[in-house]
Amino acid sequence: MKLKKINEELQQALIENGLTEANAMQKETFSTLKSGSDCIIIAPKGSGKSTTIVLNVIQRLAGATEESPRALVIVEDKAKVLEMESLFEKYGKNSNLEVYGVHDKGDMEYDKNYISSGIDVLIGTPNKLSEMFTTAGFNVNRLKMFILDDADPILKLRHETKIMRISNSIVKTQRIIFSEQFTERIEVLAEKMLVEPFEFDFEDDEDDEEDFEEEENFEPKAGDDFEELEGDEENDNK
Repeated sequence: MKLKKINEELQQALIENGLTEANAMQKETFSTLKSGSDCIIIAPKGSGKSTTIVLNVIQRLAGATEESPRALVIVEDKAKVLEMESLFEKYGKNSNLEVYGVHDKGDMEYDKNYISSGIDVLIGTPNKLSEMFTTAGFNVNRLKMFILDDADPILKLRHETKIMRISNSIVKTQRIIFSEQFTERIEVLAEKMLVEPFEFDFEDDEDDEEDFEEEENFEPKAGDDFEELEGDEENDNK
């Protein structure tokens, strides 16, 4: 699948980190995610779902920064928040995007004040985000992406109500669900939250077991089409 040219600064950061090949999931979902359509993406652990999220957020938000968040990423716990922040720092260093993560053990007042100062990407746990959106009244009119990462364990903790409360506060945005399995809970949530979503299932795709390969002699030139890539296995454990 031939991909459209990605943002030049993002491409450079990826090259610097040795990401040269896309796996099946990234190739097949790139155009759809870029288009702004709602999606459900099912892929096994280690297939690079976290990296895929980060790359597509950077791609869509590249350009002038704004005061209001333009991407919201819901993750399971503090460890996932820190992991996602690390990936954004690694691949988005040339993007000038302001990324901030919140979790259940953080200081609420500090988090509110920091977010109010202006950020582009907000990462957080269901409990913390639900509380913040209920009490702080953040402007979500500029939100372009609402992403639920590793949905299955999150929904097993019965966070559906919190997630729907946040989603319902957003009039219009792209909503994306990532998970290792397509469960009944995910199906019910998708029916309530997504609009005519595209569905991708890579559970049985052996190609997804190979995150990507670094080509030792790969010397991309500026402006070349970058056929999307995959992240390190140690970072992509979702």
